[in-house]
Amino acid sequence: MPCAKCRAYYPADMTACPICQAKERVSSAGTAPMMTPQADLQSDQAKLLAEEREKLRELKSQIYASQAQVGSSTFRCALDHNHEGNVEPAAICHSCYASARQQADRMEAALHIDVKDAAKIVYEAVWADPSDPNKTYLNAANALLSELRKRAGIGAVLGPNQPLAH
Repeated sequence: MPCAKCRAYYPADMTACPICQAKERVSSAGTAPMMTPQADLQSDQAKLLAEEREKLRELKSQIYASQAQVGSSTFRCALDHNHEGNVEPAAICHSCYASARQQADRMEAALHIDVKDAAKIVYEAVWADPSDPNKTYLNAANALLSELRKRAGIGAVLGPNQPLAH
Protein backbone atom coordinates (compact mmCIF):
# COMPACT_ATOMS: atom_id res chain seq x y z
CA MET A 1 0.00 0.00 0.00
CA PRO A 2 1.29 3.49 -0.82
CA CYS A 3 2.01 6.28 1.63
CA ALA A 4 -0.98 8.50 2.37
CA LYS A 5 1.11 11.65 2.17
CA CYS A 6 3.42 11.25 -0.83
CA ARG A 7 1.90 8.16 -2.52
CA ALA A 8 5.24 6.35 -2.58
CA TYR A 9 5.25 2.55 -2.30
CA TYR A 10 7.51 1.02 0.34
CA PRO A 11 7.85 -2.47 1.90
CA ALA A 12 5.22 -3.62 4.35
CA ASP A 13 7.75 -4.42 7.07
CA MET A 14 8.70 -0.71 7.33
CA THR A 15 6.73 1.32 9.88
CA ALA A 16 7.17 4.72 8.19
CA CYS A 17 7.61 6.02 4.64
CA PRO A 18 11.33 6.34 3.78
CA ILE A 19 10.64 9.53 1.79
CA CYS A 20 8.37 11.66 3.96
CA GLN A 21 8.44 9.68 7.24
CA ALA A 22 4.60 9.49 7.36
CA LYS A 23 3.17 6.41 9.11
CA GLU A 24 -0.20 6.32 7.38
CA ARG A 25 -0.92 4.27 4.29
CA VAL A 26 -3.76 4.44 1.86
CA SER A 27 -5.43 1.81 -0.24
CA SER A 28 -4.15 1.63 -3.79
CA ALA A 29 -7.70 0.96 -5.01
CA GLY A 30 -8.27 4.66 -5.50
CA THR A 31 -10.00 5.83 -2.38
CA ALA A 32 -8.64 9.19 -1.45
CA PRO A 33 -7.28 9.62 2.02
CA MET A 34 -9.05 11.90 4.42
CA MET A 35 -7.65 15.36 4.06
CA THR A 36 -6.44 16.81 7.30
CA PRO A 37 -5.92 20.55 7.73
CA GLN A 38 -2.15 20.00 7.62
CA ALA A 39 -2.36 17.97 4.41
CA ASP A 40 -4.69 20.61 2.92
CA LEU A 41 -2.18 23.33 3.82
CA GLN A 42 0.65 21.35 2.24
CA SER A 43 -1.31 20.82 -0.97
CA ASP A 44 -2.04 24.57 -1.13
CA GLN A 45 1.67 25.26 -0.66
CA ALA A 46 2.48 22.78 -3.42
CA LYS A 47 0.05 24.56 -5.75
CA LEU A 48 1.59 27.94 -4.93
CA LEU A 49 5.05 26.52 -5.49
CA ALA A 50 4.01 25.12 -8.88
CA GLU A 51 2.56 28.51 -9.85
CA GLU A 52 5.75 30.30 -8.79
CA ARG A 53 7.82 27.85 -10.83
CA GLU A 54 5.65 28.50 -13.87
CA LYS A 55 6.05 32.27 -13.44
CA LEU A 56 9.80 31.79 -13.13
CA ARG A 57 9.88 29.78 -16.37
CA GLU A 58 7.94 32.55 -18.13
CA LEU A 59 10.34 35.20 -16.84
CA LYS A 60 13.34 33.14 -17.96
CA SER A 61 11.88 32.74 -21.43
CA GLN A 62 11.26 36.50 -21.61
CA ILE A 63 14.85 37.18 -20.55
CA TYR A 64 16.24 34.79 -23.17
CA ALA A 65 14.02 36.35 -25.82
CA SER A 66 15.17 39.86 -24.92
CA GLN A 67 18.83 38.76 -24.96
CA ALA A 68 18.37 37.36 -28.45
CA GLN A 69 16.97 40.71 -29.58
CA VAL A 70 19.86 42.61 -28.00
CA GLY A 71 22.43 40.28 -29.58
CA SER A 72 20.99 40.76 -33.05
CA SER A 73 20.85 44.56 -32.84
CA THR A 74 23.84 46.69 -33.75
CA PHE A 75 25.52 49.12 -31.39
CA ARG A 76 26.64 52.49 -32.63
CA CYS A 77 30.03 53.97 -31.97
CA ALA A 78 30.17 56.05 -28.79
CA LEU A 79 32.36 58.62 -30.55
CA ASP A 80 29.80 60.00 -33.01
CA HIS A 81 31.84 63.18 -33.52
CA ASN A 82 34.44 61.09 -35.41
CA HIS A 83 31.92 59.96 -38.05
CA GLU A 84 30.35 61.88 -40.89
CA GLY A 85 26.95 60.24 -41.29
CA ASN A 86 27.94 56.65 -42.03
CA VAL A 87 28.43 54.65 -38.84
CA GLU A 88 29.76 51.12 -38.65
CA PRO A 89 28.48 48.82 -35.91
CA ALA A 90 30.70 48.56 -32.84
CA ALA A 91 32.41 45.19 -32.61
CA ILE A 92 34.64 45.54 -29.52
CA CYS A 93 33.84 45.87 -25.84
CA HIS A 94 34.91 48.86 -23.76
CA SER A 95 37.52 46.99 -21.70
CA CYS A 96 39.24 45.59 -24.82
CA TYR A 97 39.09 49.04 -26.43
CA ALA A 98 40.62 50.63 -23.32
CA SER A 99 43.41 48.06 -23.33
CA ALA A 100 44.17 48.62 -27.03
CA ARG A 101 43.99 52.38 -26.54
CA GLN A 102 46.45 52.21 -23.64
CA GLN A 103 48.89 50.19 -25.74
CA ALA A 104 48.57 52.67 -28.62
CA ASP A 105 49.19 55.57 -26.21
CA ARG A 106 52.38 53.90 -24.94
CA MET A 107 53.59 53.34 -28.50
CA GLU A 108 52.87 56.97 -29.41
CA ALA A 109 54.72 58.19 -26.31
CA ALA A 110 57.71 56.03 -27.26
CA LEU A 111 57.81 57.67 -30.69
CA HIS A 112 58.18 61.07 -29.01
CA ILE A 113 61.74 60.17 -28.07
CA ASP A 114 64.03 63.13 -27.52
CA VAL A 115 66.45 63.76 -30.41
CA LYS A 116 69.41 63.86 -28.05
CA ASP A 117 68.43 60.49 -26.55
CA ALA A 118 68.06 58.96 -30.01
CA ALA A 119 71.44 60.38 -31.13
CA LYS A 120 73.10 58.99 -28.00
CA ILE A 121 71.64 55.53 -28.67
CA VAL A 122 72.81 55.62 -32.30
CA TYR A 123 76.29 56.87 -31.33
CA GLU A 124 76.76 54.15 -28.71
CA ALA A 125 75.58 51.45 -31.13
CA VAL A 126 77.88 52.64 -33.93
CA TRP A 127 80.94 52.73 -31.69
CA ALA A 128 80.08 49.48 -29.90
CA ASP A 129 81.45 47.47 -32.84
CA PRO A 130 83.41 49.66 -35.31
CA SER A 131 85.16 46.66 -36.87
CA ASP A 132 82.70 46.26 -39.76
CA PRO A 133 81.40 49.54 -41.27
CA ASN A 134 78.51 47.70 -42.97
CA LYS A 135 77.15 46.56 -39.62
CA THR A 136 77.35 49.91 -37.83
CA TYR A 137 74.13 51.23 -39.41
CA LEU A 138 72.40 47.91 -38.74
CA ASN A 139 73.55 47.99 -35.12
CA ALA A 140 72.34 51.59 -34.77
CA ALA A 141 68.94 50.76 -36.24
CA ASN A 142 68.55 47.68 -34.02
CA ALA A 143 69.53 49.65 -30.93
CA LEU A 144 67.09 52.46 -31.73
CA LEU A 145 64.22 50.04 -32.42
CA SER A 146 64.99 48.10 -29.24
CA GLU A 147 64.82 51.29 -27.20
CA LEU A 148 61.50 52.26 -28.79
CA ARG A 149 60.05 48.81 -28.08
CA LYS A 150 61.26 48.99 -24.48
CA ARG A 151 59.67 52.41 -23.97
CA ALA A 152 56.42 51.24 -25.58
CA GLY A 153 56.27 48.17 -23.35
CA ILE A 154 56.53 45.75 -26.26
CA GLY A 155 58.42 42.54 -25.63
CA ALA A 156 61.52 41.62 -27.56
CA VAL A 157 60.96 40.41 -31.10
CA LEU A 158 62.41 36.92 -31.30
CA GLY A 159 62.33 36.50 -35.05
CA PRO A 160 62.56 38.86 -37.98
CA ASN A 161 59.94 41.56 -37.85
CA GLN A 162 57.73 40.85 -40.84
CA PRO A 163 54.82 42.99 -42.05
CA LEU A 164 51.34 41.51 -41.89
CA ALA A 165 49.69 40.55 -45.17
CA HIS A 166 46.50 42.58 -45.73
